[in-house]
Amino acid sequence: MISEEEARARILDKIKPLPERAVPLAQALGCFAAQGYFARLPLPVFDNSAMDGYAVVASACKKGARLRVTGEQPAGRDRQLRVSPGEAARIFTGAPMPSGADAIVMQEDVTRDRDEIAINTDVEAGEFIRQRGCDLAEGQRIVAKGQRLRAATIALLASQGFAEVTVGGEVNAAIISTGDELVKAGEKLEPGEIYESNSALLNALLQRCGVAVNLVEHCRDERESLREAIKRGMKNHILIISGGVSVGEHDLVKDALHTLGAQIDIWRVAIKPGKPFLFGNIGECAVFGLPGNPVSAFVTSLQFVRPAILKMMGAINLDLPQLPAKLAVDLTNEGDRAHYIRGKLEHGKFSPVGRQESHALFGLSQSNALLRLDLGQSLKADEIVDVQIWE
Repeated sequence: MISEEEARARILDKIKPLPERAVPLAQALGCFAAQGYFARLPLPVFDNSAMDGYAVVASACKKGARLRVTGEQPAGRDRQLRVSPGEAARIFTGAPMPSGADAIVMQEDVTRDRDEIAINTDVEAGEFIRQRGCDLAEGQRIVAKGQRLRAATIALLASQGFAEVTVGGEVNAAIISTGDELVKAGEKLEPGEIYESNSALLNALLQRCGVAVNLVEHCRDERESLREAIKRGMKNHILIISGGVSVGEHDLVKDALHTLGAQIDIWRVAIKPGKPFLFGNIGECAVFGLPGNPVSAFVTSLQFVRPAILKMMGAINLDLPQLPAKLAVDLTNEGDRAHYIRGKLEHGKFSPVGRQESHALFGLSQSNALLRLDLGQSLKADEIVDVQIWE
């Protein structure tokens, strides 16, 4: 049994980023930039009005002054207007500034009388003008390599005229659940049986990461069926097998993988929940064997599978987001492994939720954060701790 840190390091050492690909900007949401992108244009591209109103020369606009309206500039093509002292140009939000004008008077602050306006307020140079480049300078980096492309990032790239972007590879995966006791949703339960839920959990986690899940199937504890399912699953970048990775007589995954030529790098990790964990590869396919208990499968997926996926996709930051929180109760880890406590982070306070056992799916469903307790670590209520969040 190895430490969590060593297991993660071994996994990430084996995982390689997938080949880059060019995609239309509209399809890049959630992908990771495969290169840095820099501004081609300043933002705004030109000085423009921040309000509907009148473009004026501020020094000629004391309160009560009357100005002659000489033209109109809507948003769109620059009409090349010019404004001199004593004159004003009608202007609209986003429209280019006329030459000579150095301020905008809001339409609410004037009185219009045919081709003249009366100024009802004092005016200062620069008022309500968006200066060229005040938001973004030409040549400024707008996306770093490995950065996830969010909706606002895509809008920024679009503002620079990018029609497509180069991003990391698309990961595909297969999920196999195992166990004679498991029954598909909708079927009748017999005594001793339970509904299979891990594949639904893992499928959701993979989709949240942007993975294309090509195969989801369930296998009974039967060697040949498991071998055939693994053969189908190993055609993907990632194969996740839930259950069957412990040491019982019905835990067949490790042997089935060996018969198919798999190289097993990790078997059992000092983490709670999640000790019966397996990692290896069959050719180019990375294989993760997760515990059958749902909370164990959830924790090991977040701590080991997720960072591997992100590295394949070209991400730089592989960690779950962390936030500081005030601990609601005393906690002590008296076990022999690091323990991930499931709980709720709300209003800056972290509270454990439900039974902290590997089968306790309801408590997990009410949680949004994990607190890692090291071996022998004790924490007091009101201490500030760092918690990992997944939602």
